[in-house]
Order: sequence, then structure tokens, then C-alpha cells
Amino acid sequence: MFCISLALSSALPAVSWVVTIPLLPVVVLAFCRRQRIAAVLQAYPWQEVTAHHVIQRPSIIEIHFTEDLVPAYRMIPFPVQVTSDAHPELIWFAGDPRYGGVVSPVGGHCPVRVVPDKVPAEGWQGGDDVLASRVGLRRRSGKGTQT
Repeated sequence: MFCISLALSSALPAVSWVVTIPLLPVVVLAFCRRQRIAAVLQAYPWQEVTAHHVIQRPSIIEIHFTEDLVPAYRMIPFPVQVTSDAHPELIWFAGDPRYGGVVSPVGGHCPVRVVPDKVPAEGWQGGDDVLASRVGLRRRSGKGTQT
């Protein structure tokens, strides 16, 4: 019995490496996404906007910035219901409407990264390209990031 327990205890580190190595890319990707969300929230203030989910595509949300500007955004990495029962059409948005940002239900308790469904969001003028590049919303080529 002692030999079996000794053999199992020496094999545990090897088993943990077999389980850890395949998960490493997922952990690194999640860490990078969390860092980008944190950078956006530090650089851009929340703004309350009206929005609604597109019924045919649950990962798409349309945000109404003005009457003329209603871009569609894609949620990353998976669709989340960001409108709540208490505020059915209100959400919070932080970011640059041309390149995406972070959305959350009113209260900011569930931030989700969004990118424009069509790059760049059509009809928007202005914005700070340097700030968008610094927080990771815009690439050096001038296009928005898609992750």
C-alpha cells in the first residue's frame, strides 16, 4: 500500500502539467481581454445610451448614440444580455464609437467588450485616435481591433 501511495504522489506533478499546459492559451487570452477592458474603463467614462439586441443575431447589439447614428456592435467572446428588466433599453457604454469599447447593464456590474460589426462604425466623426490606440481599441493600421 505504501508503494502505491508513493507512486501516485510522485505522479501528481506530471498530471498537473498535463492538465495545465492545454489551458495556458485560454488563461493568457482571458488575462489580455481583462486588461483591455480595464484600460478602456480607466480611459473612457461611462455614458448612458439606449440600445437593443438584434433578435436574429443575439451577439449583435445596436446602440443609439444620436438619432442619425445607430451602429451595430458584436459582443466578445460570447453574447450576454446587457439590458435589464429594470432598465429595458438603457445600457452603459465606455469607449470610442468608431472602434468599440465596453458595455454593461446600468450599474456597471457586468462589463462586456464590444467591437463594431462593420469596421469602422459608419457615420461617426471625431474622437481621439491616440487614446483609442493606447487602450487597445485601434491598431496601428488605423483599423479597430476585433478581439
